Amino acid sequence: MVFSNLFFIYLFLPLNLILYYAVPNKTWKNVVLLLFSLFFYSWGEPVWVFLLMLTAFLDYTWAKCIEYFNLTGQQRRKKIALIASLVFDLGMLGVFKYSGFVVENINLLTGLSLPVPKIALPIGISFYTFQTISYVLDVYRGQVAAQKRYYKYLMYLSSYHQLVAGPIVRYSDVAAEIENRTVSAQDFSEGITRFCLGLTKKVVVANVAGSLAGNYLDADLASLSVAGAWFGVLLYTLQIYYDFSAYSDMAIGLGRMFGFHYHQNFNYPYIAKSVTEFWRRWHISLSSFFRDYVYIPLGGKYRHQIFNICVVWFLTGLWHGASWNFILWGVFYGALLIVEKLGLLKVLEKIPSVFSHLYLLFLTLIGWTIFYTTDLGKLGGYFGVMFGLSGNALSDPQLSITFMNNLFWLIAAVLFCMPITQLVKRWAQTQRSEGVRAGISIVNAIMNVMLLFVCTAMLVGDSYNPFLYFRF
Repeated sequence: MVFSNLFFIYLFLPLNLILYYAVPNKTWKNVVLLLFSLFFYSWGEPVWVFLLMLTAFLDYTWAKCIEYFNLTGQQRRKKIALIASLVFDLGMLGVFKYSGFVVENINLLTGLSLPVPKIALPIGISFYTFQTISYVLDVYRGQVAAQKRYYKYLMYLSSYHQLVAGPIVRYSDVAAEIENRTVSAQDFSEGITRFCLGLTKKVVVANVAGSLAGNYLDADLASLSVAGAWFGVLLYTLQIYYDFSAYSDMAIGLGRMFGFHYHQNFNYPYIAKSVTEFWRRWHISLSSFFRDYVYIPLGGKYRHQIFNICVVWFLTGLWHGASWNFILWGVFYGALLIVEKLGLLKVLEKIPSVFSHLYLLFLTLIGWTIFYTTDLGKLGGYFGVMFGLSGNALSDPQLSITFMNNLFWLIAAVLFCMPITQLVKRWAQTQRSEGVRAGISIVNAIMNVMLLFVCTAMLVGDSYNPFLYFRF
């Protein structure tokens, strides 16, 4: 089940909200949310929901053991409990996500014919594994108290708002709201608006961009024009931003409707003027996870910084998928960050911002080309077309037709990569007149209805509705 699904929008979510607010106390509210979350996950993963429940139970237990051992001064047992947790969590992630990739490469290097495991990847395992690891590590560090009730921890880990594609919500950020939360009318209203905006980004932009991008990214390289190659990457650049940020927006909006305040996961990354700034704005929850649990423990910027960056970005690439192109993508960004750390960043801060911005956009297009193309042989050929090394035509008539037919949509998609909605929101917050504020509320409600209507109309007849990050 995905958020941009008519069953979810018009049946699952309304029924969940009705039952959630109908029950009398916070205990039953947590139970209702837990049951709906397990049903949501079971809709597509009826078997792997038990793996999720087992992971939650083991880490809940190990966290309680760690807390007890810490209070009783049993430091050795405390470390053993932490190691047991990490071995299980990372082991499960390794088995399900990377075992086939490892065996394939062993066969390639040695000439053996070992059977390659064909294991279905449980949806969202990369996200909930990182969440549960962060919880156990925070308990180990004494930064958060261990949860006393298993069902509450399971509710946190399985919450359908962010379970299958993030953002990576840390237990410490919602621990207080698990125990006691309230929802104001403003919270609920802002949650609906955030959800509707995210749904629009997904249906109106990401789906359209994806359906167009495949015509170029998956095309026969012999017939692909230079402009077509760049246009395909541009479309994918829009698709992946709008797709993933849309999911994060909808997750944040859903959380607000139930009293949870999740952190921002995207902050208009395409307006950045350096790779360093880009990664402070893109997938913030993942970047902060690697910073706090890998980069800083390794020594951060104070000890072996270059090595630490290499480790983090190798792992970041590998986290996205069991394929060499993801590792290459991580190495690509790691190398760029190292170059910026060594002095390029100071240059970018001094030159006119238009040039530093173009620098970032160019590298982003190159990066998403690597990210998309799992076949490294085809990747080289695609770059050959992009940079005019293949002898292909500069443009083609069909590209001109497609571009003109989608020109206004493309302009709007590019414009809304910029913080236009934030400017409107800030202006609305500055208004003090009761009449103006009431008018803004009415306009906001009408806008939500209109966006929902448009998205519904597009979803009714559209079978193309993937979420890119389900694969991770």
